[in-house]
Amino acid sequence: MTSTATLFKNAALLDPLLGKLQEHRDILVEDGKVKEIADRPIHSSSARVIDVAGRTVMPGLIDLHVHVIAVELDLSRQIRMPNVLVTLRSVPILRGMLRRGFTTVRDAGGAGHAFKQAVESGLAQGPRLFVSGRALSQTGGHGDMRARTDYIPSDPACSCVRVGALARVADGVDAVRRAAREELQMGADQIKIMASGGVASPTDPVGAFGYSEEEIRAVVEEASGRGTYVLAHAYTAAAIARAVRCGVRTIEHGNLVDTATATQMAEAGAYVVPTLITYDALAGEGGRFGLPAESIAKVASVREAGLRSLEIYRAAGVKMGFGSDLLGQSQRLQSDEFRLRASVLPAAEVLASATIVGAEVLGMSDRLGRLVPGALADLLVVDGNPLEDIDCLLGQGEHIPLVMKEGMIEFNDLP
Repeated sequence: MTSTATLFKNAALLDPLLGKLQEHRDILVEDGKVKEIADRPIHSSSARVIDVAGRTVMPGLIDLHVHVIAVELDLSRQIRMPNVLVTLRSVPILRGMLRRGFTTVRDAGGAGHAFKQAVESGLAQGPRLFVSGRALSQTGGHGDMRARTDYIPSDPACSCVRVGALARVADGVDAVRRAAREELQMGADQIKIMASGGVASPTDPVGAFGYSEEEIRAVVEEASGRGTYVLAHAYTAAAIARAVRCGVRTIEHGNLVDTATATQMAEAGAYVVPTLITYDALAGEGGRFGLPAESIAKVASVREAGLRSLEIYRAAGVKMGFGSDLLGQSQRLQSDEFRLRASVLPAAEVLASATIVGAEVLGMSDRLGRLVPGALADLLVVDGNPLEDIDCLLGQGEHIPLVMKEGMIEFNDLP
């Protein structure tokens, strides 16, 4: 159900910048934006009125690390799936994210511009998308899903485009520069690279470097030339340090950071996007849903370090965005990232990571992350106070009866 104007009355407004609730607020939404917020009654003859007394109203959530086309845990098997099947299976994944209150997500590899078009045109229901196209990986890196027995001729007879591929392989400065240009030409909002080994890929140790510094700088230069930035998959302190040194703006995962590297990140103004929930999911469900044994064995090397890394980043002053990085059937666990982080960090900081920090990373601080006049009306009505009990954001939106994106009511289960 939608309306050009909506007036929320008697709200307890959660402003992530203040870290507390502002009681007895009226919020007027018009033409997709927040028109007015007041601690006195607002009157509008044209607005639909919704009384939210006893509930919290907060900004829509931002997840900076999703893979909307990751329909299987076994990514190497997914690559061989028909394009149409992968595409159609991504539709309920998009809807599920929005239902959980994530009104904006950054796809960290796989989804291209067509997925944005599908959501923006109303063909698919989902969050606002910032897409990276296919991530860039060196041969044998985190984006190379070939088994050790596979061999690709240097001059293949044909080349097939696979929607299920989260990454593409490119080697050498000229090749990675061209690959970055191609992804930008095809509509990527930012560029993703693999700067270290990873868990889900079959042949690269977690501690392996991905790309030379010359290659990384070439990608950063291309992104900068188009007014955007590079995000890098990186686990170890050494891999993180060299990526930041080369101009990478956000580090994805970053579990094995040390104090010196976190300090370097803070000085450079780099962000980190931890993704703790994916390791719980891979460890608990990976084998059951087809994750190869060699990948499951890698999980332990980074899982326990993830929680410790939050304390290191916080002490160094590195800004942390919210990420989930879930695959296949585990996508439903997206909001459990809140639970894991809240075991280490104050709830206000955890909520800031999924609102104002996410908006900063996306260059949308004036429009996302807070409910203030002029901002996009991405808004959640929540049963409970997330600052006191963050569990009200968990699950599949059971405690989020209303989700609004840019002034449009996407879900409404209010009585």
